[in-house]
Amino acid sequence: MEHQKIETKTITNSKRILAVDFARGVSVLMVVLVHTLWIYGSIATQSETWLGEAIHFIGKGTPMFLVAMGISFTLSRNQSAILSIKRGIYLLLAGYLMNFLKFVLPTALGTMPDNFIEAYGWTPPATFDNMVYMLLTGDILQLAGVSLLFMGIINQFGKNKYIPLLLSLVIAFTTKEIHGFRLGISGLDYVLDLMWGAGWNVYFAVFPWFSFILLGMFFGKWYNERNKDQKFVFTRMLFFGIVLMIAGGGLCYYNFEYHFGDYFHLGPGGVLYLAGFNLVLLWISHTVTSKVKSNKIFEFLFYCSKRVTTIYIIQWVIICWGMGVLGYQQFGVVGVLILIPVFLSLTLMIQKGLDKLFSIKKDKTSKVISKKSIV
Repeated sequence: MEHQKIETKTITNSKRILAVDFARGVSVLMVVLVHTLWIYGSIATQSETWLGEAIHFIGKGTPMFLVAMGISFTLSRNQSAILSIKRGIYLLLAGYLMNFLKFVLPTALGTMPDNFIEAYGWTPPATFDNMVYMLLTGDILQLAGVSLLFMGIINQFGKNKYIPLLLSLVIAFTTKEIHGFRLGISGLDYVLDLMWGAGWNVYFAVFPWFSFILLGMFFGKWYNERNKDQKFVFTRMLFFGIVLMIAGGGLCYYNFEYHFGDYFHLGPGGVLYLAGFNLVLLWISHTVTSKVKSNKIFEFLFYCSKRVTTIYIIQWVIICWGMGVLGYQQFGVVGVLILIPVFLSLTLMIQKGLDKLFSIKKDKTSKVISKKSIV
């Protein structure tokens, strides 16, 4: 009985929210399905089959990373602007390293399929300028890195939880009006593309995708205000989620092209709908983790959640490298279904290998420190 009390107290005092880890763990595994379909599924497989429909629906959970990022930020011990900038630079470097490994390296080695290069509208073989374009592609890591540069500042000047909520709504409703704005100055235009680009050199522009992170910060601050009352906060997430889905869905129905567009360049309605959708998913995650006892599946998902950045990089790199052998967009439903567990398994095997490598290095460092302290 005493042991049970101690265990309960430990869980209650934990700064981690299991539902967030659960949802993020599921999300990072789901991106393997999405990316495998994009790279290996034929156009017909992606647009005209049940598998394409199902995986594109799963892809609507991508903002989960961002909402979870906002929540986790408010729960971290150090939320200073300096530390946020350092973390942001780290993620930016990780993002560009990923681009180099998944795009530039196989292209330079000549293993990238010609039809992949042609999909950009280029004539094979790729030129140096083409490879620079691929290196600078704006992915979700670039979005997270730039967002962190802002988050520490917003947190310092905005202790009130409604400030990130208000900013989230302002960004959602105004970004579409400045989408694609450039000054015609090389270099600076790339930065503006990262902020609110409308082209395909940036898939996740900071605006409007930063809205999801700010929404997460709002709920994270609310969670802290309510003395870490998970039931209260997740119930509010369900309410907000339903309201946002109805409002966003209505706007998308009224003018789909403006309010949702092509998914990567969302309008106000698309942002509201996806925000609501992912808040409902978080409520479902909370319901599952609070009603189902801890088990091996939960532990596995929590493991993936803690390694979300490296798993994301690994899966993208091996999926892109695989094109040198398997080609680009060549498979039907059966082929994609076979490849998905292959890439999932390879991703997790490499992650486990990295865990062991870093563990060995950590042990060696600890031994060196111990010897010095004895001397």
